[in-house]
Amino acid sequence: MNETTQILVWVVVVGAVFAFLWWRGHLKRFATYVQQTREELRKCTWPTLDELKGSTVVVMISIVLLGIFTFVVDRVLFYLFVTL
Repeated sequence: MNETTQILVWVVVVGAVFAFLWWRGHLKRFATYVQQTREELRKCTWPTLDELKGSTVVVMISIVLLGIFTFVVDRVLFYLFVTL
């Protein structure tokens, strides 16, 4: 098959899938879902830039502390079980 025929086949397949979804009502349900999601997102209160920066710093510090804790516990357990 040449490239033009492959493109034509894909256009027909995508068109058939689109027509089937439209016929079964899936596209209307999907559009309703997107509309309702956008409405819900408008109701959300979004953090300010300062709040976002503060939260990011808290998460980064928490990750570092958890990493240090994991490393220390791993070293202690390694020492207890391997060297003793």
